[in-house]
Amino acid sequence: MPPQRRRHPIVLLLGLPLIAVLVPEFYNFAEPSIGGMPFFYWWQLLWVAGVAVCTGIVYLATRSTR
Repeated sequence: MPPQRRRHPIVLLLGLPLIAVLVPEFYNFAEPSIGGMPFFYWWQLLWVAGVAVCTGIVYLATRSTR
């Protein structure tokens, strides 16, 4: 039987972008707008970079626990 591996708690950070984008009640607004782009669109574009940052943090934190 293989040894059990425990998940690092930082993996929960990956749920933050998931919740932030999949729950439209957080961002379903037209104002404030940036450069004429409604909040609805720039919030989603902001999370493109946010997902990369969260994934990088989780990767760096968990790569040494293998």
